[in-house]
Amino acid sequence: MNRLERGQRKPASDPAEEDERPDLARLLAQVARGDHSAFEVVYAELAGPVYGVVRQVLRDPAQSEEVAQEALLEVWRTASRFDPAKGSAAAWTLTIAHRRAVDRVRSEVACSRREEQAARETAGGSGDVAEIVVATMDRQRVRRCLGGLTELQRESINLAYYGGYSYPQVAALLGVALGTVKTRIRDGLIRMRDCMEVDW
Repeated sequence: MNRLERGQRKPASDPAEEDERPDLARLLAQVARGDHSAFEVVYAELAGPVYGVVRQVLRDPAQSEEVAQEALLEVWRTASRFDPAKGSAAAWTLTIAHRRAVDRVRSEVACSRREEQAARETAGGSGDVAEIVVATMDRQRVRRCLGGLTELQRESINLAYYGGYSYPQVAALLGVALGTVKTRIRDGLIRMRDCMEVDW
């Protein structure tokens, strides 16, 4: 059971809970200045959730551990880019982890496709070019439509649909009310749908 789960079981007024939940935004500011001890606290607090996000995408434990380490290393290197006005430190970190995991999947898929294409060409086949073009256009359309959302909508949707978190978990990670998360996601999905329909 990770720290987040333990924290959710304690009453909000429990002083021990405050001790277990360090100010990650403040710690990231210290990490940005090269503070190793601050990074150790961030690492201890978020390594479990980061691994969980990556594992949901990759499934393979060894690869998940490797990508989780890469994501946490990126947090160390890019802590100065964290902007608390755009979301919580946990959400920022988990977004990095999810992006790393998705990049790994894309890299493996691309490699697999290249091998399949090479095999088809060797066998004299040309492959289904139209199918590849349509799939590429769909991915580009989704990326463009996600880019049209507000930061808060995009953050909530990323955690819920790509990170695999439930709405209550998203609310806890972002430090907002459950109703707020539901509204963000609903409005964001409506905008995504409208954007995708316009593209067609």
